[in-house]
Amino acid sequence: MKNNDKASISLKKIVCISIIFIFILTVGVMAGNVSVKNVKIVLSSGYEMDILTTKTSIKDILEENHIVLLEDEKVTPDTSEELSDNNTIIISKETEDVVTSEKVEKSSDVSTEDVLDNYSKIVEKIVVEQETIPYETITKDVTSGSGKKQDRVIQQGKNGLREITYKVKYQNDKQIEKTKISSKVVKEPVDKIVEVRTQQVTTRSGSRTTYNGGKWSYSSSELDLLCAITAQECSSSYTGALAVITTACNRTQSSSWRRYGSDPLSQYKAPSQFCYSIDSHWRKRLNGNYPSYVKQAVLDALNGKRNHSYLSFRAAGYASGELIGGNVYFNSL
Repeated sequence: MKNNDKASISLKKIVCISIIFIFILTVGVMAGNVSVKNVKIVLSSGYEMDILTTKTSIKDILEENHIVLLEDEKVTPDTSEELSDNNTIIISKETEDVVTSEKVEKSSDVSTEDVLDNYSKIVEKIVVEQETIPYETITKDVTSGSGKKQDRVIQQGKNGLREITYKVKYQNDKQIEKTKISSKVVKEPVDKIVEVRTQQVTTRSGSRTTYNGGKWSYSSSELDLLCAITAQECSSSYTGALAVITTACNRTQSSSWRRYGSDPLSQYKAPSQFCYSIDSHWRKRLNGNYPSYVKQAVLDALNGKRNHSYLSFRAAGYASGELIGGNVYFNSL
């Protein structure tokens, strides 16, 4: 009985060992048919991970490693494809482009200095600039009749001045932005005024006529000149203007002064006597640019009216004598 038990036990051992041997052999065969791969997965963040897997489907590999694609991500190769020979899976953003060698070359052209320049400090300054305001020319037509026309400048034009304040931004000493803050007029421009007049034609028939009692007659242009000179010497009042023309009339009757002329206009034009030969300010009063009472005073004097008997005058404060219309009259030579 004991021998039979021993034989039975031996048989069981043999069967068990055979089963184990067969299992090991089967597993070895299966292991020989399955390939374990070392796969690199590059995430969209740039992080790289190396894994071991026996799977070849991209989808299976991602699921095995619990990797879920976001809406804006894509995978290369595609999830429907098998693992490629390079054993690499790349996950990237949809908007990103594959970096080509051309782009790498272009990026290498950017120097460190160029990069630093873009981060240089920006300096702001307040800058005040001046610009000229051109004057305008105003033309006034005061012609009468159909005679020849001439232009006469009544007032010279002057440019104005404006100040403009800017906020200017500089980077690396280069202006990168300029913003206007304010503007103000420092000096207003002065308009140039031009009058278009009918040219005065001087017509003289013979010399001036001297009448008895110290009366004279002149052409219209000569009368205008007499009035202009008189107004320049004194245009403050009728009395003052009459005093000036009276002086010229008195001189025509004086042996000491008659050498300068036998009529008031000749006396006015005598060298260094009246403003006619001293300056040219009287010219701006020609063509009737004087008060009407000045012309009336001149006409009255030419017809014999006088308001003093003096032969000379000066501005008040420069001589002693009788004060008339801002001038002092006297008889000393």
